[in-house]
Amino acid sequence: MVQAARSGKQNIVEGSLEKSLKMNIKLTGVARASLGELLEDYKDYLRVNNLKIWDKNDPRIREIRSLRISPNESNLTNWTYWTNSKESFANLLITLINLDCYLLDQMTRSLEQKFITEGGYSENLFKKRLEQRNK
Repeated sequence: MVQAARSGKQNIVEGSLEKSLKMNIKLTGVARASLGELLEDYKDYLRVNNLKIWDKNDPRIREIRSLRISPNESNLTNWTYWTNSKESFANLLITLINLDCYLLDQMTRSLEQKFITEGGYSENLFKKRLEQRNK
């Protein structure tokens, strides 16, 4: 679980630092796969421990989604309820991982559209090289 979480985070960072749009898309996909693995690990944890996986329409899930993540420490009281039991905490993490996966899917679509309209790093570098040669 720890490796999947670290891999997800690290691939997002590495992808965003890449000059190559193609590599950014690839690493974002790897990050998405790692978080998908982590999501399944938490679901397995709940099943193995005979705890409930809350339905996405469960009022508790909707409440989690309504919370705003903020670096403001006064916001921490909003999160303490969700850490008081293994079931609540695992379902909190499942909900947040689902949100992360959704956002990564959106980011991938956006990067793919950018690649289609602007081209990739190598393609643009080659165009600049041709422009320079034709001067």
